[in-house]
Amino acid sequence: MNQHVFLTGACGFVGKVLLPILLAKGYRVTCASRLASSHAGSAAEWVTLDINDAKAVSCVIEQVKPSHVIHLAAQSHVPTSFREPAQTWQTNVMGTLHLLEAVKTHCSEAFFLFVSSSEVYGEFFKAAELTAESADCKPMNPYAASKRAAELAIEQYFRQGLAGAIARPFNHIGAGQSPEFVSASFARQIAAIEAGKQKPILQVGNLDAQRDFLDVRDVCNAYVALLELKTVDIEDRIFNIASGQPRRIDDVLKLLLQQSSQEIAVELDPERMRPSDIPLAAGDCTRIHSLTGWQPSYDLSNTLAELLGHWREQV
Repeated sequence: MNQHVFLTGACGFVGKVLLPILLAKGYRVTCASRLASSHAGSAAEWVTLDINDAKAVSCVIEQVKPSHVIHLAAQSHVPTSFREPAQTWQTNVMGTLHLLEAVKTHCSEAFFLFVSSSEVYGEFFKAAELTAESADCKPMNPYAASKRAAELAIEQYFRQGLAGAIARPFNHIGAGQSPEFVSASFARQIAAIEAGKQKPILQVGNLDAQRDFLDVRDVCNAYVALLELKTVDIEDRIFNIASGQPRRIDDVLKLLLQQSSQEIAVELDPERMRPSDIPLAAGDCTRIHSLTGWQPSYDLSNTLAELLGHWREQV
């Protein structure tokens, strides 16, 4: 059977990690990126595509006719979603619909994996417990709301016979992540301080919040595990990608600071405090583990060491 994955968002943080994992598993991969790619030498095939262009999406899917689709492309930065809500909804909802329609028309037997977000749970997290997929979704920002809307659209296609799954990943970290996200922000600042490019003061937001942190490679392995459900009759199609182990952001910061010989002070920056911050957000990953056997395998301290090493090279 032809195992051909169409991967959107291939040039993003997760896409760059996922691509070699897919190739190593023996999948043929066609990567889509909004910007012209310089990856012509890789084993994957590349197309330039803006998912907001419905006609272009249809033409590409008609040509590729993949057996699997992994839809990563999104506007995924929460502060940006407040500043640019229309663009966030356009990309995350209408872009997804364009892809769904193209798959329905040209390769209706394909397996569609939509990468959503744990952010869709929103206010439910205030229950301060491990969150299962059956929890009520109460998004608290435009990004989360757009992801939930896209989920609802996909569920309609599932009812029409489309095979697929929805992944709700919790916080994932690793080398290459944007410093707009908390652990990468810490690592970049530490690297800049070590290089003498920043005063020895690390700017932080809410350190008391607890989050469910995963190595991005574990998250990508979960996506690949979900692809293998194409031939399995699954009743529940939404899957948390989580460790089930909440960690205080302060503990993550301490793990990073322990890896530096510099004396670094920590200072609260009010601009880094999210207006809708919640004290605890962690997921129950029983469903994906019981169905695929997936579970996290990377140690957080090692992941953070690699992240800091990456930023030392960049700085």
